[in-house]
Amino acid sequence: MHKIAIVCNDKMNNSERRQREMSISKTRQLLVDVARQLFAKNGLESTTMNDIAQASGKGRRTLYTYFKSKEDIYYAVIETELERLSDKLDEVAARKISPQDKVIELIYTHLSMIRETVVRNGNLRAEFFRNIWMVEKVRRHFDDAEVELFRKVFAEGKQGGEFDIDNVDLVADITHYCIKGLEVPYIYGRIAHGMTEEATKPQVAKFVYGALGKKIK
Repeated sequence: MHKIAIVCNDKMNNSERRQREMSISKTRQLLVDVARQLFAKNGLESTTMNDIAQASGKGRRTLYTYFKSKEDIYYAVIETELERLSDKLDEVAARKISPQDKVIELIYTHLSMIRETVVRNGNLRAEFFRNIWMVEKVRRHFDDAEVELFRKVFAEGKQGGEFDIDNVDLVADITHYCIKGLEVPYIYGRIAHGMTEEATKPQVAKFVYGALGKKIK
């Protein structure tokens, strides 16, 4: 009888624990969402912890329970934005398409999502460039995950005879950093100005496939 009672209590405790964790997660995400909107509207410098507490309706005590400072919330905002990008890249990598098509789609998805993220964040976008080292610190995990995605795609293409690659790890690193270097000019429209994505893809594919030892049929 006691054993049954203990098991029931454990199940109730596990259920309560899950509900509590879900509540904590939702509250934290609400604070991050509200902070992002305020940063986007007013800028990072002009937004205070009190502004975020009031706009969220949670109060300063709750806010400081989750974040020690405004910089902590800013890190969380960047992480959330990068998670959106990472999820999109995972979707592309999971598609039933050839490795060569995946490479092109990953490149365009990365650049278009970065531009969308910066543009949709209004006044916050200046911080992405002004505090570049702060952003770099937060995006390290995302960068590592993206390199791993390219590794898998290149390894798949090499195994299938689509790519002539000697060192998959090296090519994945180079590809990632090349795309990363294109972010700012792509955001400002300095690349292929006036051209549509569909118009640029064949030229980009030709360039990329050439570098990967793949001839376009």
